[in-house]
Amino acid sequence: MAHFMAPFSSQTYALLRIVAGFLLLWHGSQKLFGFPGGFSERPFHVAYIAGPIELVGGLLVMLGLFTRGSAFLCSGLMAFAYWMSHGTRALLPIENRGELAALYCFVFLFISAQGAGIWSLDGARQRSS
Repeated sequence: MAHFMAPFSSQTYALLRIVAGFLLLWHGSQKLFGFPGGFSERPFHVAYIAGPIELVGGLLVMLGLFTRGSAFLCSGLMAFAYWMSHGTRALLPIENRGELAALYCFVFLFISAQGAGIWSLDGARQRSS
């Protein structure tokens, strides 16, 4: 198959980073502020530890600011969420409904390894130095 998307790898990576951060920040917003969708019953650590990491980490990854560290922290949070919340129910993600946490874990791990890329504040800071 032709590699027709190869010229757009920088742009598609930037979109992955932006969208992943955007989606995660709403999980944190819901845990902390009940928006969107209202509050659900949850343990203290989910609301007051996971919520801020998701909100702030998602925002930083989306903006591409302190990207590597933020993404690594988000990846670790999602690994912890998978094993503490989903992994105790069943081993396989399809059985324990942990697909989203597992996918987030590896997407953020990839972003941590890759860095901010284009369309990022880290890139803008680097160019201005």
